[in-house]
Amino acid sequence: MSGFLDLCLKRQSCRNFAERPVEREKLEKCIEAGRLAPSGCNSQPWSFVVVDDPKIVPQIAKHAQPLGINGFTDKAAAFIVVLEEHAVLTPTVRGFLDSQYFAKGDLGAATVCICLEAADLGLGTCIIGLYNREGLSNLLGIPIEKQFAALIAVGYPADGVIRQKIRKQAGEITRYV
Repeated sequence: MSGFLDLCLKRQSCRNFAERPVEREKLEKCIEAGRLAPSGCNSQPWSFVVVDDPKIVPQIAKHAQPLGINGFTDKAAAFIVVLEEHAVLTPTVRGFLDSQYFAKGDLGAATVCICLEAADLGLGTCIIGLYNREGLSNLLGIPIEKQFAALIAVGYPADGVIRQKIRKQAGEITRYV
């Protein structure tokens, strides 16, 4: 890749995974990218559960298929669960804001850093929006009251096709003052 925007163009939601395991070293690099994401007051309100055990991955895939959707997850080689943790803000800021004030944005930043690192490593990802949270909590031993920020399917793309991005034009969403 020649630059960050090229990486952004390369990253896409993969829904066609090759049946091939992902090396643990690559998953660790993805987590490192998430760990290094920016966060409000450096609160780092996240933790990650990486599932690459071939016996558990298919069970995660089934929990990612409510209403009969997301069947492509059957071929994912791994999953990363991004969990929201308690944010620790500096005393000055804590007096004005709830401790979780920045958490949603911070968790989004960590999630996108994971997905961009995966793309840079030749992996495909798809952030799953609909899943059985209770089933995942039970399977992975995550307390039911814990907030899930993201479930990311990870694997090698079955083909190298990069789809054209269909996005609003910059002029439609940007205003300079």
